[in-house]
Amino acid sequence: MLKFIARRLGISFLILLAGSVLMYVLTVFSGDPLEDLRESRDPNRENLIALRTAQMGLDLPWYVRYWNWLRGILGYVPGLNRLGFIGEGTFGNSRNGASVTALLANAASTTLRLVLIATLLAIVIGVGLGIVTAVRQYSGFDYAVTFMAFVFFSLPVFWAAVLLKQYAAVAFNNWLASPTITVTTIVGMALVTGFILQLAAGGSAKRRLYSFGASALVVAAAMTYFELVNWFRQPSVGLPVFILAAVGTGALVIGMSSGFGNKRVVRAVATTVVAGSVIYGILRGPLLTNPSWLFIVGCLFLSIAVAAIAGLSLGGFSRRVAIQMSIVTAIVMSFLAFVDLMMTNWASYLEIQPRPIATIGSVTPNLNGDFWQTAIDQFTHLLLPTIVLTIVSIAGFTRYSRASMLEVLKQDYIRTARSKGLSERKVITKHAFRNSLIPLTTIVAFDFAGLIGGAVITETVFGWKGMGDLFRVGLAQVDPAPVMAFYLVTATAAVVMNMLADITYAFLDPRITR
Repeated sequence: MLKFIARRLGISFLILLAGSVLMYVLTVFSGDPLEDLRESRDPNRENLIALRTAQMGLDLPWYVRYWNWLRGILGYVPGLNRLGFIGEGTFGNSRNGASVTALLANAASTTLRLVLIATLLAIVIGVGLGIVTAVRQYSGFDYAVTFMAFVFFSLPVFWAAVLLKQYAAVAFNNWLASPTITVTTIVGMALVTGFILQLAAGGSAKRRLYSFGASALVVAAAMTYFELVNWFRQPSVGLPVFILAAVGTGALVIGMSSGFGNKRVVRAVATTVVAGSVIYGILRGPLLTNPSWLFIVGCLFLSIAVAAIAGLSLGGFSRRVAIQMSIVTAIVMSFLAFVDLMMTNWASYLEIQPRPIATIGSVTPNLNGDFWQTAIDQFTHLLLPTIVLTIVSIAGFTRYSRASMLEVLKQDYIRTARSKGLSERKVITKHAFRNSLIPLTTIVAFDFAGLIGGAVITETVFGWKGMGDLFRVGLAQVDPAPVMAFYLVTATAAVVMNMLADITYAFLDPRITR
C-alpha cells in the first residue's frame, strides 16, 4: 500500500506541474492586464503602467514569470541555496499588491464552508433516495424520483439560483412579516406529503393507505400547531421535544441497522439517548447564556465519548455495531441540540434582521448581534447557495447509487442471504448497502473536488467572496497569481480525493489486496 501511495504521489506531482504550466500560459495570454490603464485618461497613466509592469513582471517572458511563481510556491529565499527551493512558500501578490496567500485563505474558508455542507447533504439525501428507489424499483416513487433527478441534473445553476432568490428569499421574507397558513395550504401539504410517503413505503394497498393517512395526519397536525402558536416567528422546541426527537432517532438508527431483536445494541443506543438527554438538559442553560464554538465542539466530543463507552460496555458480542450505532445516534442528537439552540434564538434574530433569508453575501455587514444571532445570520446566508449546490449534486448521487444497488441486488450472495431466511432489512443494510458504495467512492471524491472549483456561478450569483470569485476576478484582470492559487487548490483537491477513493476501495471491498 505504501509503495502504491508513493507511486501515485509521484505521478500526481507531475500531473499538477504540467497542468500548472498550461494554466499559466492560458491565463497570461487571455488578455491584456494593462487594458484598463491604456484606456484611462489619468495624467499619471504612464507611471501607473510602468508600476504595474514592474509589479507583475510584464517585461519578462512568460516562462521566466512562471519560474518565479513556481519558486515562490516551492519556497524561495534568495541567497540560501543555489536551487532556491528553501523557506516558506508564497502565492505572490495580485496586480493590486494584495497578498494572494491572504486572499486564498479567506476564499478557501468561505468556499469550504459552503461545499462541505452541500456535499454532505447531497451524499446523505442522494444515496438514501437511490437505495430506496432501487428497493422500490418500477414503483411510482421510483419513477417520480428518477424524473426529478433528471430535472435537477439538467437544471441551469444560475436559473435555479434566481428562482430561489425570488421565492425562497424575497417571497418568504414578505410572508414572514405576518405569517399565516390557510386551511387550503394545510390540506394540500398534508395530501401531497402523504401521497409521496406512501409511494416510498410501498407494500400492499392497505399498508399504503395507512402510510398515507398517518403521514397526512401528522403533517396537518404539525402545520396547524405552527399556525396557532405563530411558530415561524417564535419557534418553540425545548427539552421535551428534543427528547422525543432523540428517542425517534434512536429507534430509527436501530431499525435501520441491527433491528430490535439485538438487545445489546438496543440497550447501548437507549443508554446513549438517556445520557445525551440528561447531559443536554444540564448544559442547555450554559450553552444559551455563555456559548462559544470551543464549548459546542467540546460538547460534541463529550457526546461521542459517552456513546462509545455505552456501546463498549453494553455491546457484548455486538460491541462493534453497538459502538457505531451509539456514535451515530449521539451525532444526530448533537445536531438536533444545535438546531434547538438556534431556533430558541430565532425570535431575537428577527428583531435585528426582519428579513432573515439573505440573497447576497456570506454575512450581514456590521451586524451587531450576540453569538447565536451571528450564527443564525451565517446560516441564513448559507441557506440558498447550499440548496442550489445540493440539488444539482443529489441528481448524480441518486442515479449512481440506484444503479449500483440494483447491480448488487442481482448478485449470488444476495440470493443466498435471502434463501437463508434473513429479513429484507438485513439483506439491504448488512449485505447490499456496503458493496453498493464501492462505485460511489469515486463519484463522491470527484464531486467534492469539483464543487470547490465549480462553485464559480453560484458564488457569483449570491455574491460570495470565495474560490469562484477569486478565479473570476483574477481571470478578468489577466492576473495569473490568484488564478494559479485557485488552480493549485482545486487540482490538489482533485488528485488527493482521487487517491483517497482508491484507498477506500481496499476497505470497502476485501477482494482488493493492493
